[in-house]
Amino acid sequence: MQIEQLYEIYRQHPIVTTDSRDCPEGSIFFALKGASFNGNRFAKQAIEKGCAYAVIDESEYADAEDKRLILVDDCLTTLQQLARHHRRTLGTKIIGVTGTNGKTTTKELIATVLSEKYNVLYTQGNLNNHIGVPKTLLNLRPDHDIAVVEMGANHPGEIRTLVNIVEPDCGLITNVGKAHLEGFGSFEGVIHTKGELYDFLREKPGSVVFIDNGNEHLKGIANGLTLVKYGIGNDELLCANGEVMSCAPMLQFRWRHGAGEWHEVSTHLIGTYNLTNMLAATCVGLYFNVTPEQIDHALANYCPTNNRSQLTITAHNRLIVDTYNANPTSMNAALCNFRDMEVSPKMVILGDMGELGESSHEEHCKVVKFLSENDIDNVWLVGEEFGKTDCSFRKFHDVEEVKAAITADCPEGYYILIKGSNYMHLFELPEKL
Repeated sequence: MQIEQLYEIYRQHPIVTTDSRDCPEGSIFFALKGASFNGNRFAKQAIEKGCAYAVIDESEYADAEDKRLILVDDCLTTLQQLARHHRRTLGTKIIGVTGTNGKTTTKELIATVLSEKYNVLYTQGNLNNHIGVPKTLLNLRPDHDIAVVEMGANHPGEIRTLVNIVEPDCGLITNVGKAHLEGFGSFEGVIHTKGELYDFLREKPGSVVFIDNGNEHLKGIANGLTLVKYGIGNDELLCANGEVMSCAPMLQFRWRHGAGEWHEVSTHLIGTYNLTNMLAATCVGLYFNVTPEQIDHALANYCPTNNRSQLTITAHNRLIVDTYNANPTSMNAALCNFRDMEVSPKMVILGDMGELGESSHEEHCKVVKFLSENDIDNVWLVGEEFGKTDCSFRKFHDVEEVKAAITADCPEGYYILIKGSNYMHLFELPEKL
């Protein structure tokens, strides 16, 4: 079946699922495969549960008498091609967002700002990979004015694959940092892969890149692009410039457009590192003619709900929950911000940072060195990598040992920073603290 033929079916049944446990009435099931599952086995079951069609790629599961089973060469490739065809058919303006740190928060801030004026589709959660991105695009509808699509990667070439599906009109790389080094091979590999977004836009007529003017790594790979700049400080040449006013613990900042009047915003986000994310969203909003007053309203009312820079107040402590992920760049930013916060007493519960390859021990030792040189009242380290470091801080093998320690003697009266890679499951701790 050609993509054009499948697209006609999709137009009649514009809901796509890849989970045979979630089969909305009249949807299309794509039988994807993974290391431990084969969606082809559940195709007929998906139809029985309510799907109108099932797309499969193994002939043994086909049935010549059942036209609801659509046989293709490869289900994942077909899903991606269908999403691109849909994107091209609608022609919706799309902003592609990637980066080492802050891309999910920035994506949500941009969507929040643009939603003050437009009907916006944006990536839900972190569905930013080779499956999540096409599923996001297939949620586009004719009444959407603009879309904000997040793209993630942990290996070279992955951003290139995603931009060739999304075909964005505008792009934003939040930053480049030390993450997924095991997959990328080096920091230079990170820069090259994230820069694949720029490579695509460089060849697309009329494209625009929003760029942090203070990031030398990004500026170094931005030749030949139409740039709309934002940054920290008072540079009147920037579309949006700004500075931190306070962070105790919530970020309060001010911004302005070029040499225009200052706008003060009190946010619900923790961390001075979020200033560039706020300025990025401000810059995008201004470019798309969202008024300064609408931008202020959007940023002031955005509340994180995804374990990123999130303040949780319990009966015993105030928790800074940043447990979705961790890498050396984001860990350093979080610790520097926590060090500078004018609160007391302070405690950190840090979990291992994953996917660092040969750099893992060195990077975990750097974190320990930082903690040794700065005034943190109580330090708990969780995981095998931190366990290999030479320090006197309290260490735990896993989150279950931490839970047992909290049950035995719960810390009280602290500001507690909780941060680690998602696989460490530190997100299970806030309810205990």
